[in-house]
Amino acid sequence: MAAFANKADTRDLNRLALKRTVRNWARRSAARRLQCRVTLPFIPLIAGATALYWAEGSVQPDKFGSIPRSLWWAAVTLTTIGYGDVLPITPLGKFIAVLVAVAGIGLVALPTGILASGFSEAVQRERGAKPD
Repeated sequence: MAAFANKADTRDLNRLALKRTVRNWARRSAARRLQCRVTLPFIPLIAGATALYWAEGSVQPDKFGSIPRSLWWAAVTLTTIGYGDVLPITPLGKFIAVLVAVAGIGLVALPTGILASGFSEAVQRERGAKPD
């Protein structure tokens, strides 16, 4: 009987170890996703500001005369606010503006889908159902 109890205890310990491993992996995965989510917007922000500086800097030096000035436009465009106080006027600048605006929509839509999926999984777990 003692040998049977030891095997059962060993199985329980193995299950607990597996659960702990999965939980730790999930935490690390979530931390990586958060880190990526925080740093990812800086790529199109800086790239868009630099591209607009090159395309519009000589045409509108008061608005796009430096990369820090262009950062204002890129930040407003990426966040889909679009005040309209600074606009590109050259065809290349308008094309770059479209690319930055689409990137901004993607940066907003992507985390929304991830959050909705996580919320759905949490609700299903609370109800006792298996997530899809």
